Amino acid sequence: MRRAILAATLILLLISIGYPALAEDKVLNMGYQPSVHQIAEMVAMEKGWWAEDLKPFGITEVKEFEFPTGAPEMQAMLAGHLDVAYVGTAPPITAIAQGLDAKIVAGVNVQGSGLVFRNGLDYNGPKSLIGLSIGTFPAGSIQDLVLRKWLKDNNIDATQLTIKAMTGGDAMTAVDAGKIDGGFLPSPSPEIIEDEGKGKTVVRSGSMWPNHACCSVLVSGKLIKDNPEMVKQIVKTHMKATAYINEHADEAAEIYAKRTGQDLDQVKYALKNWDGRWISDPSLQIPSAMQYAAMDYDMEYIDKELTEEDLFDTSFY
Repeated sequence: MRRAILAATLILLLISIGYPALAEDKVLNMGYQPSVHQIAEMVAMEKGWWAEDLKPFGITEVKEFEFPTGAPEMQAMLAGHLDVAYVGTAPPITAIAQGLDAKIVAGVNVQGSGLVFRNGLDYNGPKSLIGLSIGTFPAGSIQDLVLRKWLKDNNIDATQLTIKAMTGGDAMTAVDAGKIDGGFLPSPSPEIIEDEGKGKTVVRSGSMWPNHACCSVLVSGKLIKDNPEMVKQIVKTHMKATAYINEHADEAAEIYAKRTGQDLDQVKYALKNWDGRWISDPSLQIPSAMQYAAMDYDMEYIDKELTEEDLFDTSFY
């Protein structure tokens, strides 16, 4: 019941802040999050590639909508307000289990999160977290699942610490204020905390779970059915943007800083120190994504087991 009430509230909120009831035929609605994980979306927009590459399909405008985490982004997609979403691989699992008609068609990145401790705390292995309060993204997110698996792998029950659901910005503020002991967050949040001298990164997510899936490109089932050639082009444009940021990291950092208002030097520091890797091949994400789905089911985040076919369509890559 609480989930149903929350979903209804989020949908009403989305409508109230300007989302169209349904995507117009000539407008493509795209969701993303302000993370260095998803720079490919921003680069493609800034370079004009979305507009240029999708124009032959009758698209006159690509509208962007920014979300703090994957949960509200998936609620927007469930409500029919998004055609494409750059989102963590885990939130679509919950949404698809709830009835969302959509598929992951491309990978965006692997790894790229970090566990940061506030100043004054020492880290001496996973058991250092016992008794602490750690802020991370909401239940069913990449960070939530990676953190919980890592704790379990190290024989730590999640109830031995306090895991608080927060956005990256809220967690950064809470660490600085001493309201939480640390955060497990996607870059650039850990690196900003570290660069500002407010804490230190003690473990990176690739050490917790090597090569785990992070963000993906998710496309609505309606778009796949009605215009598969456009979906193929969306994947091609994403691949072009991914190749570009891998070859021009400094320019990618400048675009990200411009788009988000974050300090350019901090963005460059984050990209120098994170353990993420930008990709486009969705097959690289399937093994860990299926583990996410199994974890979701075991923890009763979802009420049915999902298959690879439920989550992925790799035919467009």
